[in-house]
Amino acid sequence: MLFPLKKILFTFMFNFSLFLILMIGIQNSLNKKKLNIIIGETVKLPISFIIGMSFISGSLTGSLITTNFGNKSQ
Repeated sequence: MLFPLKKILFTFMFNFSLFLILMIGIQNSLNKKKLNIIIGETVKLPISFIIGMSFISGSLTGSLITTNFGNKSQ
């Protein structure tokens, strides 16, 4: 029970630190694009933010999918 909690905590701390580094890194980004999503378009976002957030969300999702929350029968 303790191991999945440690893994989730580490995953969130690691991805939050990546997010902070991303926010610092895109301060002077000039290249901006709009995203076309199902409902409509977003505001203009820096390309580095779009790529960085997709990497962080993939890392977070991949780490949480592999976490085993089930009880082990002994």
